[in-house]
Amino acid sequence: MTGPLTGPLTDPILLEIVEGTLASVEREVETAIARTARSPMIRDAHDFRAGIHDRRLRKLTGRSYSALVQPVARDFPPETMRPGDVFFHNDVYLSEGGIGHLPDLCVTVPVFHSGEVVAFVQAFGHHDDIGGAVPGSMPSHARSAFEEGLMVPPIKLWDRGVPNEAALTIMTRNSRMPDSLAGDLDAECSACLMGAGRLGDLFARYGRADVEACFDAIIDRTTETFRRELLAKIPDGVFVWEDYAEHDGVDPPRLHAQRITLTVDKAAAVPLTIDFTGTSPQAKGPINHAGDYAGGVFLKKWLAPVLRNLADTPERAAELDVNEGVVPLIEMRFPEKGTLLTPVFPAPTNARTFVILRLLGVLAGVLAKATNGRMPADQETIRYTGVYGEDDRGPYLMREVLGGGSGGRYYADGEDTIHVVPDSRNIPAEFAEARWPFIVERLGLATDSGGPGEHRGGLGYDKHIRMLRDARYMSIADRSILSCWGVDGGRAGRPFRVDIDGEEMDGLVDDHPVRAGQVIRIRTTGGGGWGDPLNREPSRVAADVRDGKVSEDGARDDYGVVLSEGVVDEGATAALRARLRAGRGPVPFFDRGPGYPRLSGGATSADVDTLDGDGPAT
Repeated sequence: MTGPLTGPLTDPILLEIVEGTLASVEREVETAIARTARSPMIRDAHDFRAGIHDRRLRKLTGRSYSALVQPVARDFPPETMRPGDVFFHNDVYLSEGGIGHLPDLCVTVPVFHSGEVVAFVQAFGHHDDIGGAVPGSMPSHARSAFEEGLMVPPIKLWDRGVPNEAALTIMTRNSRMPDSLAGDLDAECSACLMGAGRLGDLFARYGRADVEACFDAIIDRTTETFRRELLAKIPDGVFVWEDYAEHDGVDPPRLHAQRITLTVDKAAAVPLTIDFTGTSPQAKGPINHAGDYAGGVFLKKWLAPVLRNLADTPERAAELDVNEGVVPLIEMRFPEKGTLLTPVFPAPTNARTFVILRLLGVLAGVLAKATNGRMPADQETIRYTGVYGEDDRGPYLMREVLGGGSGGRYYADGEDTIHVVPDSRNIPAEFAEARWPFIVERLGLATDSGGPGEHRGGLGYDKHIRMLRDARYMSIADRSILSCWGVDGGRAGRPFRVDIDGEEMDGLVDDHPVRAGQVIRIRTTGGGGWGDPLNREPSRVAADVRDGKVSEDGARDDYGVVLSEGVVDEGATAALRARLRAGRGPVPFFDRGPGYPRLSGGATSADVDTLDGDGPAT
């Protein structure tokens, strides 16, 4: 007797045990790292991930993304590995697409059963400093990977339980924060070794054949679930859309396009084809992403979570893991070498978030066209802000990954101040003030930052930092000119903005001086709105005003809602909305915001933004 997905039937009880053990080990590894790491970026901001892969290099867990085992297995055949080995790499161009920039350090530990490698436990995260031209190893004006820090191809960092002290010495010597780097690496290696032991126990208890049969079942179930529940919601056809990064740190701001042509053929063995032809040439500055390796397997798993928005309910979407099971459903087609997604070494990549995170929005946009608006509006993107200098304890670096608002959805508003990296968070003000020479005077929501819509975009942060000593400000941030786009009549959100005592900063800054007493004011992006804002219930607009999420001026100008002492004036609101509807032209499906004409030569929309009048957009 055979099952529909996996050949011989897998014991359903054992399947639950194996699946639960994988999830438990992944969480235990991450918890151990968080409790024992030393850098604020790892310990407090939680900018790291763990993942579990089988001997065929397939990712088994789906709570969060991880890097790849392929580069380690390429350079160190599994049959040469021994218990206690730990492998390390951070080289972007030798990572098979799994590492985006040099501060992302990756450790990999093999799992053994009866003397053979049966799985891998991996952790990678964003570390404080790995050398390079500026503190933090993210020079915003870099023109070469050699300016960005120490590049380490896959090496054996621990050999049968013995650390390679020479390699560790080289890495810490190249870091401005050697103690933090050494502590983080020790935490990650130890946690992954612990996780490998836990998985070894699983194989010892149930046997290799049965455990690996469960691995197959877990992956096959994901493939079938995505095909049946999500891809069925997309009509067959060809759909095209693009979005843009706005600057690269070297050239003046312009539109750096990332284009997706999505071909859907649900009867085909591989139902989705994602073609990146039309993506702009590689940038001189560090916004490139080396994604065209190993058949784009990393990007397949990176982009697939967007498909979960097609689930029947948000609750169902939250239940769907993204593991290796999504890979057989997607074919990636890359343009020739020399584009933003196919850069040629040594093109710099430290700000590759401008591309890899934008691609999430490009896929969401092309799916919005295909499904007539069932996808969310544009989301927040990662931006790094921080200060560095010296205090009584010596040199310091404070760098923070602040989130922003997610896009409005067809059924709900966007979320406020979310982080697109799972489980990442802002640094607590109390911790920051105890460790660094500044005061956090405000940490709240940025009023009116969310894009107006029937379902409003989520709000970004509004954070004010008063320096107590002279320092230097740094920033790696996109969406400082362009905005998170609105969809299906929704309006764009507010862009990222930083000013220092009224002087507005660019999005890419390495070392702007800040004097003691000056205030750095940071407002992160708001998500795009979904649906016509004049269709939003006036009572909900009034509630937003009471909560400080929308100003009274925003209520009137963006939503056509007139308030009198906080209460909706029904008559005045109806009259105002009628005038606003009569005075505007056709409502665009996509709204890119007021920054787009500045870079497009005056055009308010791109040629890919329109929908066909009698069916899905093409």
